[in-house]
Amino acid sequence: MMRRTLNAVSRVLPPRLRHFSGGEVTEDVSECAASPQITERASLYVHWPYCLRRCSYCNFNKYISKENNDHIMTKCLQKETETLLRLSQVSCITSVFFGGGTPSLAHPSIFAAILETVSRQVNLSDEAEVTLEVNPTPAGKSRLEDYCRAGVNRFSIGVQSLQDEDLKSLGRDHDSHEALQTIEEARRLCPGRVSVDVMFGRPKQTVESWEIELSELLRVCDDHVSLYQLTLERGTQLFKQVECGAVTMPSEDVTADMYQRARKTLHQHGFQQYEVSNFARHNSVSHHNISYWKGNQYIGVGPGAHGRFVPLGEGGVVREARTQTLEPDVWIREVRQRGHGTRRRLQLGHLELLEEVLVMGMRMTEGINHKHWEMFSPQTGLDEVFGESIVVQELLQSGRLILDDRGLRCSWEGLALLDSILPALLVELERQISPKASHGDHSESAGRQTKNTSNLQ
Repeated sequence: MMRRTLNAVSRVLPPRLRHFSGGEVTEDVSECAASPQITERASLYVHWPYCLRRCSYCNFNKYISKENNDHIMTKCLQKETETLLRLSQVSCITSVFFGGGTPSLAHPSIFAAILETVSRQVNLSDEAEVTLEVNPTPAGKSRLEDYCRAGVNRFSIGVQSLQDEDLKSLGRDHDSHEALQTIEEARRLCPGRVSVDVMFGRPKQTVESWEIELSELLRVCDDHVSLYQLTLERGTQLFKQVECGAVTMPSEDVTADMYQRARKTLHQHGFQQYEVSNFARHNSVSHHNISYWKGNQYIGVGPGAHGRFVPLGEGGVVREARTQTLEPDVWIREVRQRGHGTRRRLQLGHLELLEEVLVMGMRMTEGINHKHWEMFSPQTGLDEVFGESIVVQELLQSGRLILDDRGLRCSWEGLALLDSILPALLVELERQISPKASHGDHSESAGRQTKNTSNLQ
């Protein structure tokens, strides 16, 4: 059972949200997953798969473009957006996030075209958050104003480090001076809506050097900071370097100390931690990412994008986890043939859906309130699932976990230990939900249907 819960932790995290981390179809699911308050709205993630080169630590779905096919990509991204919006039957897109890859390599007209496509299909408010990931190179900086004209109103800047030697070893194509200039220009254009991504746990990095670097960053950053812990991913250049002994990484104790010191330093500068990896002041939170953590629907467009929505346009009543074809050329062919490049569809049963709500919700400092949990589990409340568990009681008594009138959440100390807490919560969730589900109309194996759609029209 523990192996299954650990798999659940990694399964439910969208690739872009893995910052710091160390079922059957029943009547209950149908009523919940397809209820209007959940299915009428969604966020939209658009994946631009191309980069100039691959960073030494990166295992995301990205490719080095051999030719300029921006026109083809634009048409296909528009087409897939149209198709999936029609399948979802949502009436409102609450936020849009252009990620990658390196989307700041793409011409601003591409994003304007996609946003126009969304507006033709559904309601996209003028106030909706539209985020673009930006590589802080001179080319990226020079296009920021044009991106704003195209409809972007928030920038997420991949600074990663202010140490030029580290940037070079990580394979980044910018230096610290260029990063600082990009932050300055982005803040001029979108004050209060600029996020800075910074990475800790880098090779040779010390706690002392990290504190100095963070202090320097806080002198120039805007009102949002995202912390990434550098993790070794099999198949990357960095993994091979560490494996052969050419590069050494900080120990787990050192990286844990870096995280804790960063939390305290950010707090001293007015930043409130609202999620494991994310900090904001003046309420400059990422509304798009919050929609993930709250278990709301999201539609993934582009090669390798992930989505979670109920396909009402096909008569669906259960939320599906959908993954688009990874390789851009194959994805383009599939979109041209059938309007979308969805390669894999997995119906989420009641247990799977609640696993996602739990894992994502517990990442937030506010945790999961009772009313929110009830939207997905109207018959089994948080107290009923977790209140009588001996393991959960131990977590409550140790002060790492809180279960009260507000709901379920981690304490300040517990949030740093989330990876060790989640498996225990998932085991208890499965223990409480599975026996009840076994008396439903369908077996678990019947409800969890995986569809390879590469040959479907």
